[in-house]
Amino acid sequence: MTYIQLFNIKIDVLDMDGSVARIFTWLDAEARDCHYVVTPNVDHVVKLSENASFKAAYDQASLVVADGKPVVLASKLLGKPLPGTVPGSDLVPALFSHAQTRHSNELRVYLLGAGPGVAERAAEQIHAQWPNVRVVGLYSPPMGFEKSPEECQKICAQINQTQADLLVIGLGAPKQELWVAKYQSELQVKAALCVGATIDFLAGEKPRAPMWMRRCGVEWLHRMASEPKRLVSRYLNDAVVFPRLFLKEWLKKD
Repeated sequence: MTYIQLFNIKIDVLDMDGSVARIFTWLDAEARDCHYVVTPNVDHVVKLSENASFKAAYDQASLVVADGKPVVLASKLLGKPLPGTVPGSDLVPALFSHAQTRHSNELRVYLLGAGPGVAERAAEQIHAQWPNVRVVGLYSPPMGFEKSPEECQKICAQINQTQADLLVIGLGAPKQELWVAKYQSELQVKAALCVGATIDFLAGEKPRAPMWMRRCGVEWLHRMASEPKRLVSRYLNDAVVFPRLFLKEWLKKD
């Protein structure tokens, strides 16, 4: 397995096709070991430098693929080039499209996260676009659920009861990564994806940035304009901290 060490985390050197192929080795297997996937962007890199628990959850992940173009650009400038971005919001549809081309059993999916009613709308869109993907369960947990062991045990039991192959977690970082790392041993799924607002995107609840913005690496600008109260302060902080972290990496070069 090839990876680079960047910003004190190991990032797998895989593009979208390689990531889909890796995840399907787990989905096609019999074992239900809950291999989970994380997708670092600039905000994650900043949080990882400040949050030891978040870093531990990343270290436990089975697959780490770069979400943000600034992370990929940094890898190239530092002489450790990554092949491209693998955003969670693109990875999930790519997996569903791959499942659609197979002649084997349907892909069983559980959606955890998003607001009330959103996952239901996402499930409708998934079934319409990818008939070989079946949403077998969904749940929008209440605020603060992660602090209740009883609620978390109930969620794990609900997921396991559905016999889902793939768990799509849309709780936001670092909550989703911390939660799956803590309950990994109790989750009887083959793979889990920590993919933020992806369920909202699938439901049409939040619009994706135009393709040209995604290709230019400024999707963050679209998201900030869409949710200024929540994201402006975060992105301003990231804009200050990330260059410092890049400079530290640059100074470590031989």
